[in-house]
Amino acid sequence: MMFTPSYVALYESGELESRVNQLNARLLSCDICPRSCGVNRFENSGGFCRSGRLAAVSSYCDHHGEEPALSGTRGSGTIFFSRCNLRCIYCQNHQISQGNDSSAQEMDSHQLSWIMLHLQNDLECHNINLVSPSHFVPQIVEAVHEAVRGGLCIPLVYNTNAYDSVSALKMLDGVIDIYLPDIKYSSDKWARRFSRSKGYVTASRSAIMEMYRQVGNLVTDESGVAQRGLIVRHLILPNDMSGSIQSLGWLADNISRDVTVSIMSQYYPCHNASQEPLLARKITSEEYHAVVTCVEKMGLENGWLQQMDAAENYLPDFRREGHPFSVI
Repeated sequence: MMFTPSYVALYESGELESRVNQLNARLLSCDICPRSCGVNRFENSGGFCRSGRLAAVSSYCDHHGEEPALSGTRGSGTIFFSRCNLRCIYCQNHQISQGNDSSAQEMDSHQLSWIMLHLQNDLECHNINLVSPSHFVPQIVEAVHEAVRGGLCIPLVYNTNAYDSVSALKMLDGVIDIYLPDIKYSSDKWARRFSRSKGYVTASRSAIMEMYRQVGNLVTDESGVAQRGLIVRHLILPNDMSGSIQSLGWLADNISRDVTVSIMSQYYPCHNASQEPLLARKITSEEYHAVVTCVEKMGLENGWLQQMDAAENYLPDFRREGHPFSVI
């Protein structure tokens, strides 16, 4: 049976247009993300994200480096939004998220919808992957409304740091097919120190619970390509600054042991991390081993482990016959 995103029905009923209007009204005193800066984004870009009425897009492409269920064979149609509502000192894309991104272009809904249709029709991507979307929810929904008129009909991926407002996420119910949040920290202390975020733990966990309520566990087609559901990413930080065991334990206990997780070992001290002693090195094989062992003991059943060279001697054990996790 051919998959039809639920946003098509929202468009046909008129509900999608209603949400466009409601979300745009919230830009008058912006509360789109948990920071609730209260600035009028029709008139200025003085909030934390430094973004006004228009979405700022850094680049877009058919991306083949995402999790296999997203990249598939034809790539994930990735749109990289500029600026961010966090300031992670180790951000690997800091030129886009925190700097003066000279490549960023401010776009109205017509231009953004054109990109979505180009990724679908010309590049034949499996999905539209919205990277760092939290501060541009109204602009995204407005562009989707326009793109549906042009024939948009592939899943939408909300690829986020999880510092999201639940009230904004509720406006995305039925719009987003696949949620791809990070779970960065289990400690507000480290979240404030490393990402300048207040209340990250509560905000991110509340957001992930709302995402799961909307889309549930991951559903794929006969080729293993994602159609709907939740995938949670977790980046292991050195010295357990991400609180991996607590974060993954929370997922197992409060979301589902069937939730799909992506354990990432790619951390390296870029941007300003070299100036922070707790983050000034890559993770060790022992740190990686502890997290991977924890995943198995907690009974988490689905997802991917990102291989690291230092852990190669361990991974063959974990890949024993019958274990559901894949190594990427």
